[in-house]
Amino acid sequence: MISKKVANVQEALKGVTNNMTLMLGGFGLSGIPENAIAQLVKLNVKNLTCISNNAGVDDFGLGLLLQQKQIKKMISSYVGENDEFERQMLSGELEVELIPQGTLAERCRAAQSGFPAIYTPAGYGTEVAKGKETREFDGKMYVLEHAFKADFAFVKAWKGDEAGNLIFKGTARNFNPNMCGAAKITVAEVEELVPLGALNPNQIHIPGIFVQRIFQGNVYEKRIEQLTVRQKN
Repeated sequence: MISKKVANVQEALKGVTNNMTLMLGGFGLSGIPENAIAQLVKLNVKNLTCISNNAGVDDFGLGLLLQQKQIKKMISSYVGENDEFERQMLSGELEVELIPQGTLAERCRAAQSGFPAIYTPAGYGTEVAKGKETREFDGKMYVLEHAFKADFAFVKAWKGDEAGNLIFKGTARNFNPNMCGAAKITVAEVEELVPLGALNPNQIHIPGIFVQRIFQGNVYEKRIEQLTVRQKN
């Protein structure tokens, strides 16, 4: 079995350069590739196009790249928690493509499966469909959306083995699995990296064929985006 294991995040991100298109998994702040994002900040790569469900918050997640002006275009479905994102978008510093959340997931999945495009009813008759091909199926109108084309996909899993097999946890399963294999190179960081054969095959969510590099992350803050607690009686 080919080992996909690399020693650290520095080795995992070899080949990342300016002007690349990157996929970054996670849902809100859940299941984001924290170590990969931190290394991208250290590399100081510029003019990035980032495909992600969200843009993090001001001082965490992709918000760290926005602070350093490393992102030129953001392709997302929800960006409501980031003041710096809002400032850059309104000032024209940042190009933004907002797309429906399901469409974001399926454009990732299409790339993963090798499909060039999909038809979706989401967005028909709105600004989302402006300038795009539309077609009727069984009396309902659909919009043509192209699969994403990315250089790297950075995902975060709960457990993985040296062959790249991955197990996700909770809402980290929303976008991370769809991004595996959806780029030229998929890099997986995991909380626990185990030897081949240690994972129950019936519990694996993504097989190693979709992963090119895997490493064990160091520290995960796992910040809560909006903490809501019950008032004491």
